[in-house]
Amino acid sequence: MQIFKTIFSRRMLVSFIMGFACGLPLLLTITVLQAWMKDEGVDLAVIGAFSLVGLPYTVKFLWAPVMDRFTLPFLGRRRGWLLIAQTALIISIAGLGMTDPGKSPWMVAFAAFLVTFFSASQDIVVDAYRREDLADEELGLGSSLYVNGYRVGMLLASGGGLIMADHMSFTMVYLIMAACMLPGVLTTLLTPEPAIPSGTPKSLKEAVLEPLVEYFSRKGALWILAFILMYKIGDTMASAMTTPFYLELGFSKTEIGAVVKLFGFWATVIGTLTGGALMLRFGINPSLWIFGLLQAVSTAGFAVLALLGHSIPALAGVIAFENLSGGMGTAAYAAFMASITNKKFTATQYALLSSLMGVPRVLASAPTGYFVKYMGWFSFFIMCTLIAVPGMLLLTKFAPWSIRQTKK
Repeated sequence: MQIFKTIFSRRMLVSFIMGFACGLPLLLTITVLQAWMKDEGVDLAVIGAFSLVGLPYTVKFLWAPVMDRFTLPFLGRRRGWLLIAQTALIISIAGLGMTDPGKSPWMVAFAAFLVTFFSASQDIVVDAYRREDLADEELGLGSSLYVNGYRVGMLLASGGGLIMADHMSFTMVYLIMAACMLPGVLTTLLTPEPAIPSGTPKSLKEAVLEPLVEYFSRKGALWILAFILMYKIGDTMASAMTTPFYLELGFSKTEIGAVVKLFGFWATVIGTLTGGALMLRFGINPSLWIFGLLQAVSTAGFAVLALLGHSIPALAGVIAFENLSGGMGTAAYAAFMASITNKKFTATQYALLSSLMGVPRVLASAPTGYFVKYMGWFSFFIMCTLIAVPGMLLLTKFAPWSIRQTKK
C-alpha cells in the first residue's frame, strides 16, 4: 500500500511532468528542425552544422552556479529560475517557428540556439528541484518517472511533430509545441518550493568553487567520476551501431521502426518504471549492481542475434531485454548521480555530473564503426559486453551491496 501512495504522490507527478517539459524541446532543434530545413532545400552541410546549436546541453555547468547562488524575489530559489527558463523557452520555441530556414538559415540557427540555451537552463533547475524535493529513498522512483516523462516529451516532439508537419505548416507545429510547455509552467506555479538548505553560497565565487572543493574532498571522489564515465559505456558503444547492424542483417526499415522504435520505446518505459519501483525496495546501490549486470548481459544479446541472423522473434526478444535492462540502468544511474550531490549546490554539481555522463556518448561512440569493420559484429558486441566489467568493479570502491544508500 505504501509503494502505491509513493507512486501516486504529488512529488512523483511533478517529476513526470517536469521530465516531459525537459524532453519536449530537445528534438525540436534536431529531428523536427532537420526535416523542416530539408523541405526548404537547405544544403546538407548546413543542416549537419546545425548540431552545434546543441552545445549548451554540454556546457550547462558554466552558468549553473548562478542558479545556486541567487534567489529571485518571486517563487523561491528553484521555482523562480524555473519560471523564467520556461517562459523564455516558450517564447524561443514560438520564435523558432516564425523563422524561414530557406531564406535566413543563420536566423534559424540563432533562434535554435536560444531554444537549447533555455532548455539546458530548465534542465539545470529541474534536476536541482528533483534532488531537493524527493526524499533519498524516493530518488530512484522519481528519477524513473522523470526519465519516462522525458521520453514522452521527445516522442511527442519528434513523432508527433513530424506527423503534424504532413498536415500543417512547420510554423504551426512549433506554435503547438510551445503551447505544450504550459503544463510545465502550471506545475512550477502550483508545486511547493523545496526547503533551502543551510549554508547556501554567499557569493558567486563560492558557488563556482565550493561545489568542486566539496566533491573532491570526499573519499573515493575520483573512483565515482570514473564509474560515471564507465557504467554505461558498453551499452552506449553497442547502441551507436545498432541501426547499421539491423540493416546488414536484412531487416527492413519498417521492421526496424515497428520492433526497435515502437516496441522498444514501451519496453524502455516499463524498464524505467520497474527499475524505480525496485529501487524503492532494494535501494540505489544494490540496484546499480543488479541493473548493471542485466545491462551487460543484454548487450551480449546482440552478439547472439549476429549469429542467428534475420529473425523477427529473435530481434523482438533482444530489443525487449535490452530496453528493459537499459531503462532500469538509466533510472539507477540518474538516481545515483542525484544522491551524491550536496543540496547546498545541487544545480552546479548535478550539471557537472550529467555533462560528464554525456562524454562517453560522443568519444566512445566515435570509433565504433572502425571496430566493427575490423572485428565483425559478433566480436564487437562481445567486446562491448566485456567493457562493462570495469564499471561494475568500480562499484566495490564506493557502493558495496550491503549499504542501502550512498552516503552524501
